[in-house]
Amino acid sequence: MDIYLVIVLVLGVLAISDLIIGVSNDAVNFLNTAVGTKITTFKWILLVASLGVILGAVTSSGMMEVARKGIFHPGLFSFHEIILIFLAVMVTDILLLDGFNTLGMPTSTTVSIVFELLGAAVGMAVIKSFHQESDLSVMEYINSGKALFIISGILLSVVVAFTVGAVLQYISRVIFSFDYHKTPKWITILWAGVVMTSISYFVIVKGLKSATFLDSTTRMMFVSHPLKISVYLLGSWVVILGGLIYLTKINVFKIIILFGTFALAVAFSGNDLVNFIGVPLAGYASYLDFTSHGGVDAHSYLMEGLAGKVKTPIILLLLAGVIMMITLYLSSKAKAVVKTSLDLGRQGGGDERFGSSALSRAIVRFSVKTGQRINKVLPAPVSSFLSSRFDDSPFRKMVRKLKELAPEFDVIRGGVTLMVSSILISLATNMKLPLSTTYVTFMVAMGTSFADGAWGRESAVYRVSGVFAVVGGWFFTAFIAFTISFIMLNIFYFGGWIGVFGMLAIVIYVLYRTHLYHRQKQSENEEDQIVELVNINRQSLVDKGLSRIERVKTEMDKVIPSALQSLLTEDLNELQKVKKRFSSLNSRTKKWKDNLDQTISKMPEDTMDLAHYYVQILDYLRELTHSVSHIVIPSYKHVSNNHKPLKEDQINQLLQLANHTSDFFNQFIGMLQKKDFDDYAALLATQEELIKENSTLRKLQIKRIKKGDVGTRNSLLYFNILAEFKNLSIFGLNLFKSQRDMINAVDVDPSEVEISE
Repeated sequence: MDIYLVIVLVLGVLAISDLIIGVSNDAVNFLNTAVGTKITTFKWILLVASLGVILGAVTSSGMMEVARKGIFHPGLFSFHEIILIFLAVMVTDILLLDGFNTLGMPTSTTVSIVFELLGAAVGMAVIKSFHQESDLSVMEYINSGKALFIISGILLSVVVAFTVGAVLQYISRVIFSFDYHKTPKWITILWAGVVMTSISYFVIVKGLKSATFLDSTTRMMFVSHPLKISVYLLGSWVVILGGLIYLTKINVFKIIILFGTFALAVAFSGNDLVNFIGVPLAGYASYLDFTSHGGVDAHSYLMEGLAGKVKTPIILLLLAGVIMMITLYLSSKAKAVVKTSLDLGRQGGGDERFGSSALSRAIVRFSVKTGQRINKVLPAPVSSFLSSRFDDSPFRKMVRKLKELAPEFDVIRGGVTLMVSSILISLATNMKLPLSTTYVTFMVAMGTSFADGAWGRESAVYRVSGVFAVVGGWFFTAFIAFTISFIMLNIFYFGGWIGVFGMLAIVIYVLYRTHLYHRQKQSENEEDQIVELVNINRQSLVDKGLSRIERVKTEMDKVIPSALQSLLTEDLNELQKVKKRFSSLNSRTKKWKDNLDQTISKMPEDTMDLAHYYVQILDYLRELTHSVSHIVIPSYKHVSNNHKPLKEDQINQLLQLANHTSDFFNQFIGMLQKKDFDDYAALLATQEELIKENSTLRKLQIKRIKKGDVGTRNSLLYFNILAEFKNLSIFGLNLFKSQRDMINAVDVDPSEVEISE
C-alpha cells in the first residue's frame, strides 16, 4: 500500500481523535452559560447545542483555508514535507489538548493549531534553509503577514471580550437589578428583542454568507441589506416575545438562553472546526493533488495547488458535526472543563479552586480603593441607586430556596454573555479570522461576572488569580505548541517512517495513561459528591459525618505506617508517593471545610441544631490531617536532606504507637457505628494509655540523647512525631464526642432546641 495513503488515513483517524478531544475542551465555550443559569436540564442544553454544532459545521468551509495557506506558503514545500508538517501538527495537538482536558483547564484550540502550524512550518523551513541549503531564508517560507494578523486578533480579543462583556453587563444590571422579575414588561421585551436580534443577525444571517449549500445570489442577499434585515429582525422578535410574555406563561429568558446557546454553538463550530479537521483535510487535498500528477517525486513535487481555493465536501463537514455532537453527550472531560469556568464566574463565594497571589492581591486592593474614591465623588442619590441595582440579596435568597438546584448566576448575565460571545466570534468567522472561542467566551464570562459584583471581597483575589492562571496557561499553550511541533517535525524528518510510527505508538500510550488518570480523578470526585447531591436531612448529616471520619481514618492507616517504614529504609521514592497520597487526603478535608458555608445553606431548618456538631467534626478532621502532615512532610525532608536515618528500635516503637493509635480510632468508630456509648470510660482509659506510652517513648529518647546515641536532627524529628501522635489521640477523642453528640441529638425535636443567634 502507498505509504502516503497510510499517512492520510492516519491523519483521518487523528482528525476524529482531535474532534473528540477538542470538543471536550471547547464544550465550555457554549455550554457554560446555559449550565450556569440552570435554565433547563443538561440533556435539553446538549440537544440545543448539538443542533447548533451541526449547523455551524456545514457553514464553516471558508475557514479551512487557514490550515492550508494561512500560516505558511505551501508552494515552497514539497508533498513529502507538507505531509510531515501536517502530521507533526496533529500529533502535537492531540497530546496538548488531552493534557489540558485531563487537568480540567480550558485552553484554546485556535492558539494550539496556529502555533503548531507555525512551529512545524518553521521547523521544516530551518531544515530546508540549513540542511538542504535552500536559497530562501526561514521567514520567506512563512506567511508572516497573515500569521501576525491572526495572532494579533487573538490577543486583542482577550481585552475586547472582557471590556465589552463588563460594560454591557453593567448597563443590563442597572436596567434590571437582581430582582429582574419586577422590571416593567415593556423594558424586558425591548431588551430581549435587542439581544435576540443581535444574536440571530450575527450568527444566523452572517453565518449563512459562508454556507456552501446556498447559491451565491441567496448568500449575498443576507449581507447586502444589513440595516433593513436588522430592523425586520428586531420588529419580529419584539412582536414574538411580547406575545409570549403577555399571552402565555413561558419564561422568555429561557428562550433567550437556549437560543443563545444554539447560536453560540453555531459560532463555535463555524470558527473552530478548522482547528480539528482543517489540517487533515489539507493533507487529504494534498494527496489528491499529488496523485493526480502520477509518477512525480514526492520529495520534489511542490504543493502550489494548496494556495488556490479548495472546496471542502459538505459530507465531511456534516460528518465532523455529527462526531462533535456525539462527543458532547459522552465526554466526561467536557464537564470537568465546564466546572472550572463556572467556579470562576459563579455569584458568591464557596470552595475556591485557585489560591491568591501577590499580583491578584495588589489588583483587588487597587480596585477596592478606586471604587471607594468613585463612591465619594458620586452624588449620594446616584450612589444609593446604583447600590440598590447591584444588591444581590434576591439572588442569594433564591439560592437558599432552591439549594442544589440553584444557578451559579442569573439569566440577565447569561443573556449578555451569550450575546457578546456569539457576536464577536461570528464577526471573526466572517473575516475568516480563526479567533479563539475559548479566549472570547471565557473573558466575556469573566467580564460579566466582574461587572455583576460576583467577585466580592471574599472571593476576588482567588477569582483574579484563577483568571491569571487560565490566561497564563493560554500563553504557555502557545509556547509549548510551537516547541513540541518543531521538535516533532524534526523527529519525523530525520527519523523517517520509523520515527513517525514510533511516535504514534507513544501517543497512543500517553492517551491511554491520561484516560486512566482522568477516570481515577473522576471516581474520587464522584465519591466526594455523593452525599453532597442528595437531599440533606437529620440522619443523612449524621451519616455524612461518620463516613468522613471513617474515610480519614482509612487514609491515616495507609499513610502513617508507610511514611515510618520509608523513613527507616530511607526510601525517598516511597516517601514521595506517601506525600502525594497525603496531599490527596489534605485537599479533600480542605474542600469539605471550604464547602461548609454551601452545605449549611442547603440544610433545612430542622437540621440547624446539628450544624454546630457538624462544624466541629470538620474542624477536628482538619486538625487530624494537619497532624498527619507534620509526620509525613518532616519525614520526607529528613530523608531528602540525607540526614542519618532513625534507628530501627525507634521506628519499631513509633510503628507500635501507630498501631495502638489506630486501635483507639477503631474502638470509638465501632461505638459510633453501633450507637453504643456505654463503654466511654474504656475509651478514656485507652486514650490515657496512649498518652502514657507516648510519655514513655519521650523518656527513652531523652536517655538516648544523654548517652550520645542520637544527634540533633534525630531528636527533633522523633520528638515532633511523638507530639503529633499525642495530638491524634486528643483530636480523635474530641472527634468522637462531637459525632456522639450529633447522634444523640438527631432524635431530639429541633423545636425544643434553642439555637443562639
